[in-house]
Amino acid sequence: MDIRQIEQGRGGEIERAGQAANAVAARYVFADYQRRRAAHTLRRQRADLALFERFLQEAADLSVSDLFSRADAWRGITWGLVQAFVNWQIGIGYAVGSINIHLSTVKTYARLAFRAGVIDAGEHAPIRTVTGYTHRESQNLDALREVQGARQRLGAKKAAPVRLSEDLISALKQGQPDTPQGRRDTLLLCLLLDHGLRCGEIALLRVEHIDLETHELRFFRPKVAKDQTHWLTPDTFRAASRYLGLDALDAGLLLRASRKGGALSKAGMSTRAITLRVETLGLRLGVVGLSAHDGRHAWATRAARSGTDPFALQEAGGWSSLAMPRRYVEAAQIANEGVMLRK
Repeated sequence: MDIRQIEQGRGGEIERAGQAANAVAARYVFADYQRRRAAHTLRRQRADLALFERFLQEAADLSVSDLFSRADAWRGITWGLVQAFVNWQIGIGYAVGSINIHLSTVKTYARLAFRAGVIDAGEHAPIRTVTGYTHRESQNLDALREVQGARQRLGAKKAAPVRLSEDLISALKQGQPDTPQGRRDTLLLCLLLDHGLRCGEIALLRVEHIDLETHELRFFRPKVAKDQTHWLTPDTFRAASRYLGLDALDAGLLLRASRKGGALSKAGMSTRAITLRVETLGLRLGVVGLSAHDGRHAWATRAARSGTDPFALQEAGGWSSLAMPRRYVEAAQIANEGVMLRK
């Protein structure tokens, strides 16, 4: 056997080994992707794909299941079906923000199915061209829906945040009763209104994350995988001092769930419990639909109006880019400042 035959044989072995490796990688492409994602992201994606499956069943009479876990379940999915999914959501009244998120999830998993060899390149390319709605386009769509009297705003997010005045912010933070539950609620509101923490970040806080000696709050932001430290504001320091002075709060999760009657339990508050509690506290002051995110929105708005630099706001708020803090800063600017109508 000459050298050329040896090299050809070796090349064939490498090709077969490579094909075998591709086959193994294809079987685990979904699992590998999901190992890298946070639990809350996977829960949302599972729900998004369940909605896509519902669409396929109701609108296209296709019985498809397990799009979240099985690459081969994506066989036969085309760009036309993905585009029809967008249109179907518009028809049944989903908010544009929700539509964009659902579409992003479908395109992500279609890309994974393409990598697994289930969707071919000729079909994947047009799937990538299916787009959601820009902010301006969403305004036009909502205006058209209103004219047509069509159902809209289906989805988890509100169309607009609840705007909180300084008086209302003060009433929320200072109006809670001096009970274990009231002290907890005051601290919860301070964490939202004075520090802009996300609901999930608050649920993860532990007693040791607040240091009353150094006036520091140390916490983790899962969304950007980042540890941060905030100086406690005076209101937060007072609220934390009063709350941490309660019995049985020497360790464990910071914010405790409450029992009937207002006593605190050993269990921590879930994100759902925090959401419902904030809504209840808002209703007591006549504010309908108050959410934890409204507290974060109020914090960022107040910071921007006070002249906070966008980079400082980005860092303090735990955003991965300047896009969101710049929105708050630009919204806080007075458009006609410096305009002179008379000399």
